[in-house]
Amino acid sequence: MRPLTADDIRSSFVNATPEQLDRLPIPGLHETIWHEREFLGWRDPQAARLGYIVHWAGDRPVGVVVRAASGSLRHGIAAMCSFCRSSQPATQVRMFSAPRAGEAGLNGNTIGTYICEDLACPMLIRITPSQPLQPDLVELRSQRLLERVHGFTADVLKTA
Repeated sequence: MRPLTADDIRSSFVNATPEQLDRLPIPGLHETIWHEREFLGWRDPQAARLGYIVHWAGDRPVGVVVRAASGSLRHGIAAMCSFCRSSQPATQVRMFSAPRAGEAGLNGNTIGTYICEDLACPMLIRITPSQPLQPDLVELRSQRLLERVHGFTADVLKTA
């Protein structure tokens, strides 16, 4: 992923309200290892159910506001993130919804999917509990993750 500035991030959101943009918390960009990211994802420390996902689509960043469901999956079962396809305890995967862009989103039209609760998919595709991943496998997982993120944001941009 190419680096982003705070201005890049603020101007990238396709489904944020003006109020959300006014209070948008920017994560610590100086701490980000950009070449190990397919997207920048973070949760809002002041609004626990809100999250943000920003990625590059061609030559421009695209940002999406997501909202976590209030309930979680049952304890003791496994769940899979639809972005990174990591199987985890169900309490670490959450249903997120995103308002569609434009008038459709203002009218309440949303889409949803299961995503890692901490939005840390780029880190998860680079680790396994038993052994280091081979570089070509990381590259393949990276490409597939980015394809799924692009697909999700493309659905958010659909207004009909």
